[in-house]
Amino acid sequence: MTSTLTSGTGRSGVAGPGQAEPGAVSLRGLQKRYGSVVAVDHVDIEVRAGEFLSLLGPSGCGKTTTLRMLAGFEQPDRGEILISGQAVQGVPPHKRNVNTVFQAFALFPHMTVAENVAYGLRQKRVAKAETRVRVGEALEMVKMSAMAGRKPSQLSGGQQQRVALARALVNRPAVLLLDEPLGALDRKLREEMQVELKLLQTSLGTTFIFVTHDQEEALSMSDRIAVMLDGRVEQIDVPDAVYDDPASAFVAGFIGQQNFFRGTAQDSGRAVRTDAAVLRSSRPAAALGDGEPALAAVRPEDVRIGPAAGPQGSSGGADSDNCTRGTLRGVSHLGDAIQYVVAAEGGADLIARAPRGEVTGMAVGSAVTCSWAADAVRVFGAAQAHLVAREPASRRLEPVQV
Repeated sequence: MTSTLTSGTGRSGVAGPGQAEPGAVSLRGLQKRYGSVVAVDHVDIEVRAGEFLSLLGPSGCGKTTTLRMLAGFEQPDRGEILISGQAVQGVPPHKRNVNTVFQAFALFPHMTVAENVAYGLRQKRVAKAETRVRVGEALEMVKMSAMAGRKPSQLSGGQQQRVALARALVNRPAVLLLDEPLGALDRKLREEMQVELKLLQTSLGTTFIFVTHDQEEALSMSDRIAVMLDGRVEQIDVPDAVYDDPASAFVAGFIGQQNFFRGTAQDSGRAVRTDAAVLRSSRPAAALGDGEPALAAVRPEDVRIGPAAGPQGSSGGADSDNCTRGTLRGVSHLGDAIQYVVAAEGGADLIARAPRGEVTGMAVGSAVTCSWAADAVRVFGAAQAHLVAREPASRRLEPVQV
């Protein structure tokens, strides 16, 4: 792929003294209200030039509003937006060095692929010879050169998405904004486009800011992820850190699956005691005092499961407290992994996941033992319990799947 379309706006861009690097984005104290509803609440994000940053969160968390303010479709009530070091509040969308790709491709049905890609350049009155060159480069970049003469109705969903990308990139933006652009594609095509989109971004070195509610999508493509909730950024970090070291119970539950256990903090936040078990952690929550409401979280892939044998507490190397017995209720095949649902002691369901072929000799209805290591347990305060766990029917503190 050629990188001529970046026009110096990617990782190779060199900023002058005291200037931000081309493609860098700063959001400072950004706030947006719609009447009494605060859609974006004092968001601060620094996006590095050439970075692939995902804004991830549930519907209504403020991610799309943030993107629309970056694009210029909405104006912030407070705060500052800087693109390549220049404040852009009040600057209309067509005068910002950004382009946006939406979930709806919005291709002109009466135009060919090449004409769709060239449309923006023609509006800017770019010379015909240069337009032909840039359109050719853009179509080559997205592997659509052979279909330059087709109409959108003759293209698949994935091909239309590539045309939409080419149409945005042909303008050589410093920043490309993508608002759930893969949402209309089927699962297999979506996964293929995730790989292609990340490879394209890496090749170009253009700053990508990507909005999605799909955790796997964000984890697979992003250099960093900003997880949002109620208009605020809960955590911004590299994918491994967001997954392995979540900053809050919401992040822990929103990124992947978790078994949550509600109880009270013990041993200065090093353990959570429920009515049925004690979960000990090597990562204590220092802010929790003994007896305070707490949540412990254990990911299904960290739960070791096997046929029940020997005395309770024989956990195969895990801490003796981090072990429970139960009855196998269900088995789900997930391709390369098997998921097990266990009715654990105390009546709650516990989810375990293991690579295919790793666990044998278990049938639905059989007694099993589940255990986990102390470094697999995350401890949080219970302030976000309503977001990650259902309310218990009684005082019994239940692990729940999110």
